[in-house]
Order: sequence, then structure tokens, then C-alpha cells
Amino acid sequence: MAAPDKRRPTLFAVEIRTTRWDDLVAWYRDTLGLEVLLRVVDDRYALLAAGSARLAILGREATDPASRRWSLGFEVTDLAVVRAQLAARGVAAPEPTANPEGFRELVVIDPDGNRIRLFAWSDDHRY
Repeated sequence: MAAPDKRRPTLFAVEIRTTRWDDLVAWYRDTLGLEVLLRVVDDRYALLAAGSARLAILGREATDPASRRWSLGFEVTDLAVVRAQLAARGVAAPEPTANPEGFRELVVIDPDGNRIRLFAWSDDHRY
């Protein structure tokens, strides 16, 4: 692996601000299976790992509403297994749809109304 380019920033984490901190931390941990790296209850801060990416959840007294301008995209190995896990936790997960770019995906909504895209590449398409 090449050494990092000191002229370019490195994305540390995507942050979600929420008034429902406990609910959101539990949902990403228990429903999506992300690993909690750090949880500071007094500060209402949690840092979760999703593969090599990180998601920070920050508790706030007030936040803006969820936006359809962005979504979190999670690559998974088997959409059928993930869909079954979501359904077992009461999450409405539609049938996956095929995308012409070579993957299948399904979109769910987290407890705050944020769009979560779960996708799996077909065998002959890989990023």
C-alpha cells in the first residue's frame, strides 16, 4: 500500500446528529451489526466501524430533519441474508432491485429517517 498523500485529507468518519442517540446507536449496532469502537454516554457520542469506514453518532438537543440529499451506502455479501436479518428486527426491507452498474440493492430507513442503501455486487462486477 502506498504511503498517504500528506496534501490530501483523509475522511475519518461520517457524522449523524440526532435527538434519539440511544435509539440510533442501538439500531446501527444491533440491526446493521456495526461494531461500537467508542461510546461516551455522558457526551452522547458513539463511533462505530463498518469495515474500513467509521460512523459517528452525536446526540444533540435539536437537529435538522433527515435529508434525501444523501444516503449511507453499505456493501454486503448477501442481500437475502441481510434482508432476512432486517425483517427479523421489524425493519421494512423491500425486495432488492438490480442496477445496470452491476449490483443489487435495497433501501431502508433508519429510526431518524435517514436513507440506508445496502448493496451487493454481482459476481462479474466488482469495484
